Amino acid sequence: MIEHSIDSSAPAVDLRPIRRALLSVTDKTGLVDFARVLASFGVDLVSTGGTARALRDAGLPVRDISDLTGFPEMLDGRVKTLHPKVHGGILHIRDNAEHMASVNEHAIEPIDMVVVNLYAFEKTSQRPGVAFADVIENIDIGGPSMVRSAAKNFADVAIVTSAADYSLLEEELAASSGSLSRATRWRLAKAAFAVTAAYDAGIATALESIEAPSGKAVFAQEQLPQTIRVIDPLAKTLRYGENPHQKAALYTDGSGKGVANASQLQGKELSYNNIVDLDACWELVSEFDEPAVVIIKHTNPCGASTGATVVEAYRRALEADPVSAFGGVIGVNREVDAAAAEEIAKLFVEALVAPSFTSEALERFSAKKNLRLIEISPAETLRVLKQVSGGVLVQDADRLRITEAELQIVTKRKPTPEETRALLFAWTVCKHVKSNAIVYARFSEGHGQTVGVGAGQMSRVDAARFGAMKAVLPLQGTVAASDAFFPFPDGLETIAQAGATAVIQPGGSVRDAEVIEAADRLGVAMAFTGVRHFRHG
Repeated sequence: MIEHSIDSSAPAVDLRPIRRALLSVTDKTGLVDFARVLASFGVDLVSTGGTARALRDAGLPVRDISDLTGFPEMLDGRVKTLHPKVHGGILHIRDNAEHMASVNEHAIEPIDMVVVNLYAFEKTSQRPGVAFADVIENIDIGGPSMVRSAAKNFADVAIVTSAADYSLLEEELAASSGSLSRATRWRLAKAAFAVTAAYDAGIATALESIEAPSGKAVFAQEQLPQTIRVIDPLAKTLRYGENPHQKAALYTDGSGKGVANASQLQGKELSYNNIVDLDACWELVSEFDEPAVVIIKHTNPCGASTGATVVEAYRRALEADPVSAFGGVIGVNREVDAAAAEEIAKLFVEALVAPSFTSEALERFSAKKNLRLIEISPAETLRVLKQVSGGVLVQDADRLRITEAELQIVTKRKPTPEETRALLFAWTVCKHVKSNAIVYARFSEGHGQTVGVGAGQMSRVDAARFGAMKAVLPLQGTVAASDAFFPFPDGLETIAQAGATAVIQPGGSVRDAEVIEAADRLGVAMAFTGVRHFRHG
């Protein structure tokens, strides 16, 4: 038996007793326990279809919706709650004499709480090979209508759209003898309108991209949306933004994937800049198929390497620029084990992101209380949005990869197999460096390693000089990647003077012939990709 205590200090004028509740949910997590609490207060439970069966199977007294409306559910459940006795019971204003006269005249029973979550449209529409008919059938009609009705009449009705609210509501019901406060009803109403807004946005976005409305739902993945709809709920308020005088917060899509939805296993609260760096770090390290480690400072890689193991890759990434690595963010594309943890723990690191950590690694890191450990479930970024004054820029994410077979060798000297592997590695890293970008790299011990990174320079020649200046390891025998073509031979000449023996670049300059001639004169092998990888912000 459930016992209830009454908080006599609760402001009675603000309370509305819950006498009848309508429950109709797709996600039945925690439903039975919540309904049992309602029933313990004598609440009349009214329900639909599978929800009614679940409650009845749990031994709870429940009325079918058809008993309330006097009309059977029909059309395979398409019509069950779209009825005046449902919406009249929800929408009438209890303090309005005309409303009360109307509901009494038509024998409409008041509904004080609506517990609804919606058909899983988004999950269904994302199922591989889903039939168009299934997509359409999973557009909820009655659910959003009830949610909006209850939210509009929050002054008298509580609308519950999330199982996460059950426990708090149970506490308040117990403290207020089966009633809920206006403040709670208003909070629930605001959340409910956000739910229907996101739901409708998801439907509009999915249907907009369907090319063939028959048979299988054919989605046009390459098509940019006609309307940008971003309705991500607030996940957490951050201490501040890029700087202390800027307010900031994190909003997530609720997918459970990607940096925004990652789990923080330990450490200080993540800052705005931490999250930006973690995202840049994960985007780059995810490009590699073999074990890889990337060290990021201010969204640019200061060290990146692959290796036979995580600890080997980390040592090589750190070796590339140990000074800049201090206070950086590290990304690992494999589980972090004890050996890697032992090495990483020697360096001051702001945050470390990886798909998982062994228990031994977590134990080793536990001594570094402030180190933020982030466990991530990979997510593929399809679109990149950037706000500008007066609007939003949208583009496809830069997911393009280049293979050896796609390289066009334009010089007399062909790159060696080792140089080719180093070029492809450098090209991958360069794609994630702020433009203008030049990346020096080498292929040693069977794996790629950055040697010097020239990031975000206004001149490509300066990027080549800066990358060479940053090098700690020998530059002789390295290769270099340029994110865009060389407008003049001087950039290539600077790279050759630094010691690089092969270069990868997009090509496409009106002076390509001059640049190729300079490469031949200097004995530098050069490959064109035909692809530019600017990264402006």
